[in-house]
Amino acid sequence: MARTLRDMNLSKFVAQDIPLFLQLLKDIFPQQTNIPKKVYKEVEGAVRSYLKGKNLCERQDWFIKIIQLYETSLVRHGFMVVGTVGCGKTTIMNVLTDALTESGNVHKQTRMNPKSITGQQMYGVMNTLTGEWLPGVFSQIWKKCNDKKNKFTSWIVCDGPVDAIWIENLNTVLDDNKILTLANAERIPMTDNSKMVFEVENLNNASPATVSRCGIIFVTGTDLGWKPLVETWALDRKVLKGQCNPAEEGWLLDFIDKYFEKPDTFAVTAREYEYVMPCPEMVRIN
Repeated sequence: MARTLRDMNLSKFVAQDIPLFLQLLKDIFPQQTNIPKKVYKEVEGAVRSYLKGKNLCERQDWFIKIIQLYETSLVRHGFMVVGTVGCGKTTIMNVLTDALTESGNVHKQTRMNPKSITGQQMYGVMNTLTGEWLPGVFSQIWKKCNDKKNKFTSWIVCDGPVDAIWIENLNTVLDDNKILTLANAERIPMTDNSKMVFEVENLNNASPATVSRCGIIFVTGTDLGWKPLVETWALDRKVLKGQCNPAEEGWLLDFIDKYFEKPDTFAVTAREYEYVMPCPEMVRIN
């Protein structure tokens, strides 16, 4: 019971709240001092192998988010990956789906920005002059990804801000019905090998009806931080033989250590200066 409560809820907390939640569990279940963690040996091995092959740095807190995403995908057909810009949301999904694909369980992502088009362009609209139904972008993607002939797992990723203008139409998809209902009365069911995924910065404009239907993976900016971006870029200098000086890796890391880490540049600038548009450290380091 304690392990179920922990594993199903840890992904929803920000990093600062996790110790408090674990302490509450310890108070409620005092006899269970060491709650065992479920291990997915094949998945974790595939993810670590993929990270090494792509020169991506493995950070424990960030790696845990990949496993939490995998656990959520097993029990939910709709889930949200929430976090600030640069926290690694896209990379978490790409690493997991690519690692699963390399291990033999083929996953494919179809990504779109729902805020780049209108609601009618997204779901479809009836032409009042001709009476012809004009299909929408999302409805066409939905049909393609939920074809029963597909032999792979499809992730339909809506990468953009969540608001009631477009996401409320997906409530019937996210609940137990798993059916997309269009304005022309067409009903397209969701197949078992399809997932509905949302990649968003926050849930300020999402209704409780939508949030309660989804699994949540909250990625805090401190789970990854800015340093792995620099380290990965430095490691890539070794791969690009003939295109850059082999000593670039050392130069870059020495530069970062001297001008960013030792003087604690980000803390100083955050304290001493006021930004016109606030942005996370990952964006500033780029």
